[in-house]
Amino acid sequence: MGNTNFTEDFKRDAVVQITERGYPVAEVAARLGISKYSFYEWRKRYVLVSAQN
Repeated sequence: MGNTNFTEDFKRDAVVQITERGYPVAEVAARLGISKYSFYEWRKRYVLVSAQN
């Protein structure tokens, strides 16, 4: 997978697919070509941002 830079919109969309739409992490990660680890890092970031707003 490498050191690819994804846009904030892409990351937010990935998180929404799992947290709001209920898709499994493994399925979304495979479809988008990201690691599950990346997803969990993104989710952690967006949960913190949401809590601050």
